Amino acid sequence: MKPQDLICPKPDGLYCPPGDFYIDPVRPVDRAVITHGHADHARAGHGVVAATPETLAIMAERYGDDFAGRRQPVAYGEAFTHNGVEVGLVPAGHVLGSAQAVIRWKGMTIVVSGDYKRRRDPTCPAFEPVPCDVFVTEATFGLPVFRHPDDRGEVAALLKSVEQFPERAHIVGAYALGKAQRVIRLLREAGWDRTIHVHGAMDRLNRLYGRHGVDLGLLAPATTGTKKDFEGAIIVAPPSALADRWSRRFPDPVDCFASGWMRVRARARQRGVELPLIISDHADWDELTATLDELRPGEVWITHGREEALERWCELQGIPARALRLVGYDEEEGE
Repeated sequence: MKPQDLICPKPDGLYCPPGDFYIDPVRPVDRAVITHGHADHARAGHGVVAATPETLAIMAERYGDDFAGRRQPVAYGEAFTHNGVEVGLVPAGHVLGSAQAVIRWKGMTIVVSGDYKRRRDPTCPAFEPVPCDVFVTEATFGLPVFRHPDDRGEVAALLKSVEQFPERAHIVGAYALGKAQRVIRLLREAGWDRTIHVHGAMDRLNRLYGRHGVDLGLLAPATTGTKKDFEGAIIVAPPSALADRWSRRFPDPVDCFASGWMRVRARARQRGVELPLIISDHADWDELTATLDELRPGEVWITHGREEALERWCELQGIPARALRLVGYDEEEGE
């Protein structure tokens, strides 16, 4: 049996022929396994959706309760069998509820990682390596230039700037699902116990994180109060808000942006970011290669991102690899 007999790429996404289901399909299908709640992986309109309870809650929050014909919650460490194919979910360390799909059939194991990272995240369980015949990986930051620093150091730089410029507001651009809550928790762990002001677009997901046990501390809308009230304040907002009229209501704001792409200074300059914060929810180059070195799978399949460099690294390590070049996954999503 070849791995392609169990999982193969199709225009709608990764398809399992014996199980007759897709993993993170880009269009509505009859049966889908969803790795996490970002919109490029979790779409509405499927017949049956199997995912962690947290991911199902995120999808309901974003798309409404009727986002699928039926929901099939699968907790971490649990598995179910469909048409003789076993499907389990284990943590991916990406965002709340994110999971790797572990597919087993006739003695073969394929792990579809979705998006993942290896470093600690106070808002979700850590990535769990699973021995497998084929490991399906992303390569969003699959170039050696992408080596992300310790996120605690990036948060320390933010707090130092707040201390240096107490008369200014600091607006942190962060994606509404995952990145925003992680930045807030990192600030709390660094000792920032003051109110953090948040854009209205963050409110529902912040509350959802709270319901799932992630304590974000005291939050307040960034729409009340005078300009002077926001002196020395930290505000978390979607990245698009940094260039919006919305940001002009704050006193001489320092535009910050929390993203792995801030490693590329040209991107920071293009966006007009004054304080880049290199905080990523994806694996960097060292995490990608360390994961593959740890797992040593029989094959590596690369879904999207910088496939060529990672494919070449695998070749040099004697690990067969192929780039699937799947379309429909946004490398900016979550970053």
